Amino acid sequence: MDKAGSEQSIIALEGWLQTPAGVYMRAWEQTCLDNLTVDIFGYNAVQIGLPQIDALAANRMPNKWLVDRKVRPENIVPSVLPAPTGQPETVIELPAAPALRPVSLTCDFTELPFASHSLDLVVLPHVLEFSTDPHQVLREVERVLIPEGQVIICGFNPTSLWGARHVLRRVGGASFLPPTESLITMPRMRDWLKLLNMGASHSHLGCYAPACRTEKWLQRYAFMDNAGPRWWPFFGGVYVIQAIKRVKGMHLIGPAWAKKSATAPAVVPATNKRREQQDG
Repeated sequence: MDKAGSEQSIIALEGWLQTPAGVYMRAWEQTCLDNLTVDIFGYNAVQIGLPQIDALAANRMPNKWLVDRKVRPENIVPSVLPAPTGQPETVIELPAAPALRPVSLTCDFTELPFASHSLDLVVLPHVLEFSTDPHQVLREVERVLIPEGQVIICGFNPTSLWGARHVLRRVGGASFLPPTESLITMPRMRDWLKLLNMGASHSHLGCYAPACRTEKWLQRYAFMDNAGPRWWPFFGGVYVIQAIKRVKGMHLIGPAWAKKSATAPAVVPATNKRREQQDG
């Protein structure tokens, strides 16, 4: 996918996020991200892309930034979306768009404008699957993270009902997810992180409902969100992976507490030793 195609996919993703399925996904991811980031401490945290989700809302670091590819007018999101492929040319009315947070800075995600080893937390919500060079984006994230810094990645799960519907579009089916050719499986993402010395510590899957376009049908399948984690845990529509940057040869050193010996030997004066020898 070239750069122009990537930009079109991102625009399509922004429109898709306003559909009932997109609202359903954003609600689950917001809850999951809040639970993961609330107990991550440090000084500097960055969210890269997707301002429709406030990935750092629950985090308590003093410095939090939103990085995006472009400056966005606040509260302006397309209110209509073209009809799916293969259906009559109509438009779908979308719910009111959420207020967008102001972008702190704009840049190319493959060249992050941060010093090496300067960030405690980086969140990538649906960035890698819409990037022309996801490996370079991850390398940049590894560069800017401090040792033991953390990264959280959100992605669409290819091995799910949503992923299957996405694949079927190639044989004439209607497209459900935004157009992208690089859906990344969770095991593959773990391998990429491992190669960069970032070990995955936690993973979560959600959105087990089928690929439904209307809120009515999504509500009918709401029971699957309770049954899915127990009966088919690896088939959630989206996943969230949390990983920690490991630096080989580095160990955290605590305070050097003075230790006392468990048993102190009794010291016998030299004069007493000579006297015992004479008496013996």
